[in-house]
Amino acid sequence: MFITTIDYTDFDGNERKETLRFSLSEPEIMEMEASYPGGLEKMLRKIIDEKDKQKILAVFKDLILKSYGEKSPDGRRFMKSKEISEAFSQTGAYEKLYMKIMRDTDFAIKFTNEIMPESVRKAFADVAADQIVAGV
Repeated sequence: MFITTIDYTDFDGNERKETLRFSLSEPEIMEMEASYPGGLEKMLRKIIDEKDKQKILAVFKDLILKSYGEKSPDGRRFMKSKEISEAFSQTGAYEKLYMKIMRDTDFAIKFTNEIMPESVRKAFADVAADQIVAGV
């Protein structure tokens, strides 16, 4: 799980500090893998090779929104839904996180690695996030 704290200004001008959590489960990774023709790894390699900035940005947006969730008060669940992701995407925290990922290669690598389960990290080890971000 990737956990980060973001400082931002909300739409009422209030300074806010939020701790955000991101994680993808193995089933979620499998679904993402199946949703791309030829698989996620092949698609990543293709957009890296083509230096397709539009697709790179779309992949990171997808990773952010699919991995974002809220921990239940009892710590047993990591709650995700379209509504939770959409609400997050409409905040200054999302904007700050997205731009930090796009501007800071080390942060993007850390984000990408830590949202993945350990077993998936090993499988995708040869598709480096720094190559993806370098294409932006």
